[in-house]
Order: sequence, then C-alpha cells, then structure tokens
Amino acid sequence: MDEPTALDRTFQIIMKQMVETGQAPHYTEIAAEMGVSPEDGRKALHDLFSAGVPGWLFPNTDLIASFAPFNNLPTQYRITIDGHQKWFGQ
Repeated sequence: MDEPTALDRTFQIIMKQMVETGQAPHYTEIAAEMGVSPEDGRKALHDLFSAGVPGWLFPNTDLIASFAPFNNLPTQYRITIDGHQKWFGQ
C-alpha cells in the first residue's frame, strides 16, 4: 500500500486531535507530529484547506475555526458522547 501523502497525514493529525480532545491542533503541533519545522507545519495546514477540505481557518490567522464535522469554536450544536460534551458541530 502507498504511504500517506502530506495532506493525508495533516488531515489525520487534525481529525485525531479533534476526536480525542475536542480542540483543533495549532500548526506547531501538526509540525511536531509530522517531524517538520513549524513553518512547514503551517504550510501543510494551508495546503490542506486549499485542497478543498470542508472547513476553514479563522480569518487572517493560521488557527483552525472549523474542520468538518467539528467546529473549534462553540456553537449551538453540542455533541455529547457517553456523557462527555467536548465537541461542537458545524
């Protein structure tokens, strides 16, 4: 099987942290997981959203605001699993 691309890895890092913690990672955390420089982590983040992944960065920042189906900012759509509410939906 082929190795995952940088876009695949970036997607998986973000989704894994969103599922586990309810919070999106900062690009420096993405960089650390990928074993690259912070600037390369920031570029990977922007490349992922430029590729059309459903979600967006907070305007004029490098901070993930939404990453489908999750929202990193509180919304009226609270998601509760096994009595734990740590996620918000888009």
